[in-house]
Amino acid sequence: MTETVTVAGPAELVDGPSAPPVLDVVVPVYNEETDLGVCVRRLHEYLAGGFPFPARITIADNASTDATLAVAELLAAELDDVRVVHLDAKGRGRALRTVWQHSDAQVVAYMDVDLSTDLNALLPLVAPLVSGHSDLAIGTRLGAGSRVVRGPKREFISRCYNLLLKASLRARFSDAQCGFKAMRTDVARRLLPLVEDGEWFFDTELLVIAERAGLRIHEVPVDWIDDPDSRVDIVDTARKDLRGIWRLGRALGTGSLPLAELRRAVGREPLLPGVPLGMVGQLIRFALVGVGSTLAYVLLYLLIQPMTGAQVANFAALLITAVANTAANRAFTFGVRGRAGMVSDQFQGLLIFGFGLLVTSGSLFALHHWAPGAPVQLELFVLVAANLIATLMRFIGLRWVFRETARPALLTEAGAR
Repeated sequence: MTETVTVAGPAELVDGPSAPPVLDVVVPVYNEETDLGVCVRRLHEYLAGGFPFPARITIADNASTDATLAVAELLAAELDDVRVVHLDAKGRGRALRTVWQHSDAQVVAYMDVDLSTDLNALLPLVAPLVSGHSDLAIGTRLGAGSRVVRGPKREFISRCYNLLLKASLRARFSDAQCGFKAMRTDVARRLLPLVEDGEWFFDTELLVIAERAGLRIHEVPVDWIDDPDSRVDIVDTARKDLRGIWRLGRALGTGSLPLAELRRAVGREPLLPGVPLGMVGQLIRFALVGVGSTLAYVLLYLLIQPMTGAQVANFAALLITAVANTAANRAFTFGVRGRAGMVSDQFQGLLIFGFGLLVTSGSLFALHHWAPGAPVQLELFVLVAANLIATLMRFIGLRWVFRETARPALLTEAGAR
């Protein structure tokens, strides 16, 4: 059994008598006197029944006006590894910031009091954070493996909101508002001071800033059943979310958020000065694809040249390898999956192929003009040199082609996001 802490203003949480847990699960509540006991006992039973990491439950009561705080204190007195934090100000985001910033656990998480998310997803959510592989982890109700039971109204609102985030803030995570998230505590202490919102937009702002800073976000498809007794005021929440999107978009546009400093502090991306986020990894993957394409080009040229001559052989070998190269870079270098946009991507790839053809064909024309009897080995040498120039332009061109659909450095993950 642990302590009850009352917080009024800035929080200083008192450490409990036992060793710090690996996981601190926060349950933010406001006027939940009826459901709180059922939720905490069920969660406590799950954590005590074979969960592999030492865990604590923190009930974060944010200014409840009913008997929620009294119920929480009774639960803390009854159950081991349960504590209560009371805030005098309302707001889910404010409660999470208070507890997360001062937690002594290795990983902090939260879930809604209705336990809409199946608890079996908790270990897949936490494990990548404990291992150090990821910085944040979120449950998603919109992933391919998710199983969701909810009404069409809430489904429509959720999908529209996430589409709005993709269009306005270029968000790449799939579900901003699922009440099932976790984060490494060391990351939380550096990230949370940048998050202004203390209410429902808190989740979205946290994720967008983390993503823009290059942090790795792990997504877990969840089984989720809608709570018909939700207290969320949809109209008021939508209004505040739109205001939050405008504020955050303006901050990102003006560069007022210290994203580079956050990235360096966490040490997640080995950026070079002046090199955009994700380009280091893309260059490595592009180079691997390029080596394979070059070998294939040389082989095809040697096979076709004796039958057709240099120019036709160059055109055929370059065309075949260009199509394969675009497909490989689309999937491997820039992380674009699925058939959507594939034809358009290949068409734009062929436009880039046209530049490569111009450079290589021009090189061959110049070689044959100055050395009409040049051997095939010299032709290959000139073509490889010309292809180096074409390859540089191809990388720049493909970064532009996949600028909206690619996942920079594959930092936003789905199952590895």
